[in-house]
Amino acid sequence: MKKSYYLFNPGRLSRNDNTLKFTPVDDSGKEQKPRFLPVEQVDQLFIFGSVDANSALYNFLGKHEIAVHFFDYYENYTGSFLSKDYLLAGRMLISQTAHYNSNKKRMVLARKFIEGAAWNMIKNLKYYHNRGKDLEDFILKIETFAKSIPDTLRVDELMGLEGNIRQVYYKAFNHILNDFGMENRNKQPPTDPLNAMISFGNMMCYAQVLRTLHQTQLNPTISYLHTPGERRYSLALDLAEIFKPILVDRVIFKVLNKKIIQESDFDKKLNSIILKDKARMKYIEAFESRLTETIMHRSLGKSVSYKHLIKLEAYKIQKHLLEMETYEPLKIWW
Repeated sequence: MKKSYYLFNPGRLSRNDNTLKFTPVDDSGKEQKPRFLPVEQVDQLFIFGSVDANSALYNFLGKHEIAVHFFDYYENYTGSFLSKDYLLAGRMLISQTAHYNSNKKRMVLARKFIEGAAWNMIKNLKYYHNRGKDLEDFILKIETFAKSIPDTLRVDELMGLEGNIRQVYYKAFNHILNDFGMENRNKQPPTDPLNAMISFGNMMCYAQVLRTLHQTQLNPTISYLHTPGERRYSLALDLAEIFKPILVDRVIFKVLNKKIIQESDFDKKLNSIILKDKARMKYIEAFESRLTETIMHRSLGKSVSYKHLIKLEAYKIQKHLLEMETYEPLKIWW
């Protein structure tokens, strides 16, 4: 089974026969013990910091359909290397574009993304409310905002509504978490540990969704909620809205309330808070564990992983775009 690999130290990445060879280097440039990754086991690489590699390596990665996601020193996502879009189909591209160009069709999908996200946020809050956290006011406020989703007529209006929902939702974090909290959500840069974890987790979710989209016929640059940009895969941002409460936030609640990650696991660098390497790996391990968890799918009648739920969601969007069935977002039922 293929899986994700994470490279944290500066180093050199090269091909060694049918394996990937990663050689870390210390601050003086001295090479450390290399790490060998059998190519048949690698689905994607997450690279934090600087890694030297040449075009021959990327040709090798492309042939084996291995994605590479890059993050800078401050844990900001900077881009991805993806193999040739061999699954893209003209009919799907035409349908995607037509749904974007029609405000009516675009708004149908955009509303569904926020509808699914709001439902899953409420479900998270209800989970903790039923376990002794007083979250009733937050739940009622989000439910009130969510009632306005069907009446929105413009994307900017919908984005404003989504912002209001998330503002209430993030304030509830202070009541869910035992030892961590935040005044407001801030990203560039995050100024407290909780904001740093949310930003890092959201980027992990985005990269995972992007990888999944690349394995479908969908073009990740054509989106409906977020405005398509010249240098971003904005459909991944759309789809990630549904999965952030399920994947990112539930992992954050777990690792902080169980003290897997603590206050001492963060570094303050130039007015920014970042996770230390060991803590980052702890979060990644919990995130990967969440991806492999399974639930009994009501429609399929079998157990599927959270990771596979992302692909199933992409397939539902494809069917909607081809007008085979109306898209309904994933809403937690368990």
